[in-house]
Formats: sequence, C-alpha cells, structure tokens
Amino acid sequence: MRVDVITREYPPEIYGGAGVHVAELVKALRVNIDVVVRAFGQPRDEKDVFSYRPPAELQGANATLSTLGVDLQIANDLGGADVVHSHTWYANAAGQLGSMLHGIPHVVTAHSLEPLRPWKAEQLGGGYRLSSYIEKSAFESADSVIAVSNGMRNDILRSYPSISEDRVSVVYNGIDLEKWKPVRDDAVLAHWGIDTSRPSVVFVGRITRQKGLPYLLRAAAQLAPDVQLVLCAGAPDTPEIMAEVTALVHELQQTRSGVIWIPELLSQHDLSAVLTSGTVFVCPSVYEPLGIVNLEAMACGLPVVGTATGGIPEVVDEGVTGRLVQIDQATDGTGTPVDPERFVRDLAGTLTDVLADPDEARRMGAAGRLRAESTFSWKQIAEETERIYRSLI
Repeated sequence: MRVDVITREYPPEIYGGAGVHVAELVKALRVNIDVVVRAFGQPRDEKDVFSYRPPAELQGANATLSTLGVDLQIANDLGGADVVHSHTWYANAAGQLGSMLHGIPHVVTAHSLEPLRPWKAEQLGGGYRLSSYIEKSAFESADSVIAVSNGMRNDILRSYPSISEDRVSVVYNGIDLEKWKPVRDDAVLAHWGIDTSRPSVVFVGRITRQKGLPYLLRAAAQLAPDVQLVLCAGAPDTPEIMAEVTALVHELQQTRSGVIWIPELLSQHDLSAVLTSGTVFVCPSVYEPLGIVNLEAMACGLPVVGTATGGIPEVVDEGVTGRLVQIDQATDGTGTPVDPERFVRDLAGTLTDVLADPDEARRMGAAGRLRAESTFSWKQIAEETERIYRSLI
C-alpha cells in the first residue's frame, strides 16, 4: 500500500503543531507501509519527499491563490497512490482534486477548523473566504475525516452537519517520548537569563488569537512578584496581534522582573531544557483541537494549567496531571471569553495555586509524563491511522 501525505509543513520547514504531527506520523507509518510526502517549500533531501513552490505567475497574488497553485501541481502527481491523506486546508484542495482525478480515497486530518478561526480574516483578507470554501468542500467529500480529539470531532460535526458521524474518527496527536524528555542544561538557561532559583511559568506558542497570549500577560500581572514568566512566542499572524503582545510584554516588564521573551524558534534540545526548568506550563488557548505543546510539556515532567476548551481536557487530567481553567465562550466562532476579566482572574488564581505547592506540582508533572507514555505514543497513533487507510481500499 502506498499513501501520499500532503502537507504545507514538513522538516525542516515546521512552524506549528500540524507540521510536528505530520513529521512524526510519517516516520511511524513507514515502519509498515510506503509513504510518499508531498510538501510545500524548498527541496528536501529525504527519500520519497517531494517539494512544491507556487507558480511564478502567482508571485505576489493573494496567499490563498498561491496555495491553490501548489495544490494543482500536487494533485497532478498523485497517480499511483492507494490513499491520499491531506493535512490542513492548505493541502485539502490537492487531496480532493487528486482523489477525483485519479480515483483514490481521500483522508483528511482536522488540526483546526476555519469556521472556528474567524480572526484568520485579519491575516488572509478575502483569502479567508477561499480557505473556508476549500476546507468545507474537502471535508464534505472526503472518504474519511480524522479528528485529533473528541472535542474536535464534535466541532467538525457541528460546523459541517452534512458529514455523517460514521465518517469521522478520533485519532489523537502524539509525542515522541525518546525525543521529548527532561533535559538539564544550565548553559541554555543562562543564555536566556532564566533564573532557576525562582518559580516559573512557561508558555510556548505562536502569536495568534487562538493561543490566548494576551490573557496570560494580563493574568501574569496578578502573580506573586517572585514568579518568572518565560514566553517562547513567535511567528505572529498579523502586525496587529504582534503590536498588542509587544505592548503588553513591555508594560509587564515595567512593573516586575523575570519577564523573559524568547521570540526565536528554539531547537528541540533547548526547548526541552526551558520546559524542564519550569514550575508549571500554561496553555491559555481559546481554541485548541488538542495541543501538542501540552504533550511536550508533560513529557518533560511539567504540570499543565490549560483552558477547559477543545481537546485540552482530553490531555490534561484535572488534579492529576495539571489544572483546567473553566471558560464561558462566545458562540460566534471566535472563542472569546464572555467575561474576559473573569477568565484572566481565574487563570491567575489557578496558576497561583499550582505555584504555591511545588511538591504537588512535581507530582502532577511526573503523572503527566506517565500519561504521555500510556496514551499518546506515535506507534499507537500510526496503527490506528493505518487501519483507517485499509478500510478504504
């Protein structure tokens, strides 16, 4: 069996959780089946990996049209595959068109949903209407839809009610437990000015509306003065969200010490060292299908304080591997807290509770590592994905 996996992100060009998912899934699938990767970006040296760039005629066009230019090239090359598997709307059109052109089943994995990310219109302009159309068409015509959590499955069925429930399966994101583990490296911490004598809250994520970073920055102002805040945050969606975050960070730095902003994309080793040094990891997202960053933190032995939304409650076991912050959200697709001040206050209060008991925090961190090992291994996830492939041919 040959499966062609289509993705915007693939090593070394990875900037988010979907790219991590695809890279790890492909590696695990190749143990048993032939996998060809068709990815956006610069040429790669890896065997059976093909790269595609936007056509020269679409240079300077709306980003969504450039994406379609790549998708058309990929769709043309899918002949000979037994199954095509696309990840994110960027790749969905290639999967759908290739499926129709070559008569092969199409599987899509939902890492996020355009109807639940209306702020993307800030980034894509009119292209957001096109990306929404592409995703809707691909999901509704796909032979199988994979959701990365039960929360995501519910979102898919609510957003696209014409999809029958039996076509939507849940296969979690995973974590490479050999790669992600506690790392002690004082040189990395010293380089970034992280003081290991202070309790610290660690955040990792892109600067985008869904990650809820502005709420965390407001909550941090309510934490005890000795608490350090380490922000591994970059790749802003828009100049506007970057400006908002920058202003909030600078404001926070005027009133307290230990506010450390790392805008660079850290290596896996360095990020593991930063995570391992923390007291608690925080995921203040207002939209999160699952949250690979939470798994990475758990694998490094860190308890997680996360918003009780999307797939986060399926990762964070309340009181066992971390704490959940309840949120009452708007129903307009933005995920905005109905009462932002209350959410900020509850987030600060929950972080304060965890920070106040370091022994309990360490216990929850150890439990998180065990949960990652038992539930989120890539071997298990690849086996479940392969079963879906084989059911279609």
